[in-house]
Amino acid sequence: ELVEVTRRLQHEMEKGLRIETHEAASVKMLPTYVCSTPDGSEVGDFLSLDLGGTNFRVMLVKVGENEEGDWKIATIPQMYSIPVDVTTGTAQMLFDYIAQCISNFLDRHNIKHKKLPLGFTFSFPVRHEDIDKGILLNWTKGFKASGAEGNNIVGLLRDAIKRRGDIEMNVVAMVNDTVATMISSYYEDHSCEVGLIVGTGCNACYMEEMKNMELVDGEEGRMCVNTEWGGFGDTGELEEFRLEYDRVVDEASLNPGHQLYEKIIGGKYMGEVTRLVLLKLVNQNLLFNGEASELIKTRGSFETKFLSQIESDGSDQKQIYNILTTLGVLPSEADCEIVHLVCESVSTRAAHICAAGLAGVINRLCDNKRKETMKMAVGIDGSVYKLHPQFLPLTGPGPRNPARAGRSGRSTHTAFSSV
Repeated sequence: ELVEVTRRLQHEMEKGLRIETHEAASVKMLPTYVCSTPDGSEVGDFLSLDLGGTNFRVMLVKVGENEEGDWKIATIPQMYSIPVDVTTGTAQMLFDYIAQCISNFLDRHNIKHKKLPLGFTFSFPVRHEDIDKGILLNWTKGFKASGAEGNNIVGLLRDAIKRRGDIEMNVVAMVNDTVATMISSYYEDHSCEVGLIVGTGCNACYMEEMKNMELVDGEEGRMCVNTEWGGFGDTGELEEFRLEYDRVVDEASLNPGHQLYEKIIGGKYMGEVTRLVLLKLVNQNLLFNGEASELIKTRGSFETKFLSQIESDGSDQKQIYNILTTLGVLPSEADCEIVHLVCESVSTRAAHICAAGLAGVINRLCDNKRKETMKMAVGIDGSVYKLHPQFLPLTGPGPRNPARAGRSGRSTHTAFSSV
């Protein structure tokens, strides 16, 4: 089944690259206008914004050489939680909030007087017209701010900054989070040609040959493609692999019928899939003596972070017991074992389905270079990937330098085509 998922994803990737089939493709293969990897000339202070999940991040990035002449990147980050009424309100509300966070950050670090180059990591489907101009195609991951879809995101940000009047920024680039991950991972490993995010949502990018990209002019060189593979399955490719729980999660979401691949893998959905499995076992009298608490019956009550905590629990099952008691049940030892197995099953399926997609991207790169196998690095980031105890070994062989990967917040994997 996983080999078939890989094959179908590659088919949709090919459709997404072609003018005549692009509209019908579930994997949109969006050009990013990022045509090269870092060359070492990037030095100075930059401001970085990151919007795409439950939090919004502002970061001061200092790039330069260390005493040995190697690239050195120092970062000063600040996280801001985004209120739900902002993510589901209007575009002006959302971007005014972003501008407010920028102003707050600059005040904190006494750099409001500087006009810094600003890079915006925006992790939603965007049709780029240039490196600093992109039209939002549709919101995902629970965002619904009205008035943004169909508009230039950089323009909305610039307008919000102008409305404040107390800050001045030079917005030089907007990229997807997969692209940001690939580029930053390249600093650690120059063979990195793929970026993968497994967090609230799931997506990947890679370096494609320009001659294969019919959506942009030019035949020479390469360009990074944002696959937007979260939409894979939206035109029926995953129907026989989706379970009853997936269908319930999809129907209750803000965007039913869309982002079906992401809804199997992403952290926004894994907890709810788990809750539905547990509820079915209760109804079959196989768990909690056939009695579910009101919380277990409540949509969204079983958080995705519970999977990580439960699967990392020791033999004493203390973590599992504590989580279940907060959800209103008093579990037996057997109940704890069953809940552990359910969590493990949901996360293992997510990791394997994600790995099947990654194999499709790597196969595409091998085909482009006419090689049976090749060695390359894959930059990976995202809360599910970083915090889940089992996701990393289930998707790849692990980072070659865990200490360095831990400090940077990203991991670099060596991957081989094997499908």
